[in-house]
Amino acid sequence: MWFIPILFIIFLISGTAFAYLMGAVSVATFIAMDRSQFLSIMPQRIFSQLDVFAFMAMPLFILTAEIMTRAGVMRSLIDFALSIVGRYKGGLGHVNILTSVFFAGVSGSAVADSASLSRSFVPEMVSRGYDKYYAGAVTAASSMIGPIIPPSIIMIIYGGLTSTSVAALFVAGIVPGLLLAAALLALNAFLAHRYNHPGGKSDDLPPFLPSLIRALPALCLPLVILGTLVLGLATPTEGSAIAVLVAVLAGLAYRGLSWSILLEAIESTARLTGTIFIILAAISILGYLAGQMGWSGALARWVEAMGLTGFSFLVFLMIVFLLVGMIMDTTVAITLMVPLFATQAIAQGVDPVHLGILICLNLCIGLITPPLGKCLVVVSALTSLNYWRLAWVTMPFIGVQIALLFVLARFPEITLALPRALGFAIN
Repeated sequence: MWFIPILFIIFLISGTAFAYLMGAVSVATFIAMDRSQFLSIMPQRIFSQLDVFAFMAMPLFILTAEIMTRAGVMRSLIDFALSIVGRYKGGLGHVNILTSVFFAGVSGSAVADSASLSRSFVPEMVSRGYDKYYAGAVTAASSMIGPIIPPSIIMIIYGGLTSTSVAALFVAGIVPGLLLAAALLALNAFLAHRYNHPGGKSDDLPPFLPSLIRALPALCLPLVILGTLVLGLATPTEGSAIAVLVAVLAGLAYRGLSWSILLEAIESTARLTGTIFIILAAISILGYLAGQMGWSGALARWVEAMGLTGFSFLVFLMIVFLLVGMIMDTTVAITLMVPLFATQAIAQGVDPVHLGILICLNLCIGLITPPLGKCLVVVSALTSLNYWRLAWVTMPFIGVQIALLFVLARFPEITLALPRALGFAIN
């Protein structure tokens, strides 16, 4: 067994893709433990893990985001947000955050959000007199709203892994997502007055009504998705198909959709979906290995020996996922860690919907936290900002997000009240 950690380190240093790394190490471990006979059912194990109805929604929501992003939706959302909050001090920071709220109902991806907003907002904010690092920091921080407000790719993955209702997760994400936006807006207002950021009525603002009319096709998308789920007219998978249709119609309304753009969106969706499913396949092998070696039972005994129960165990989980999110891709982290820890939390009485929102927010915070915050890397690369200086300026936003995370953990009703009110089965 001694050569397995060495093999892992060699693959890791060589830059091997995580899916191949985990798959190869897991198979090598089976062989080293003289359990190679179990590998014969590995294909069945992989397909059983991937054959989840909820996962069908994932490529369709990704395609929706690709179409809307390429069809020119961003400019209309920016203008609408500018017409609402652009007149206030620190207005462009507010617009940046509010645009993320609107764009969250389209993309469901923090990385896509940060990439799109970096190109649009950072140069504009710098030209209006903002510090370039502050512009990058507020862009990275606001992108965290994307995976919390539905639709959300990581919520779909969590729902498939834990057999939790994706519709309930989507509805449960609305209030935490809006609270996250409100917290970031409040912090931006405070910093705007402290550091005398630009803004105010002298700035040129687009008129409200024309901006609203232009933004309506994009704003209708999250309403359609949530409306079909709440009214029971469609499952999340069926809702994702409806979302694609709405995205196509919106693209035509914006006059930004053509056959070539549609094909590019489909091609990009296929690449990203393939990447996610390869990771899921590799993690299923690791999960099978964990079952054979009794890792879950050992974890349960360790938790019991430490005396971690109830809220203390939930705090422990929050710390673990925060640390994991700092160094690991979100998809990899959720597929690797949820099967190990979610069962223990649910067994202790934590509602799976509440747990899912906390885990998603945890991992999203990791995307803007050094040393490997993926959204920080994206913003830094697209704007030519020094990574570590950008990370330092982002720290106040990270602090606010962590504080909100622990408030949500302590008071689950904040997350669960809306899905309960809309008739979802919540413990």
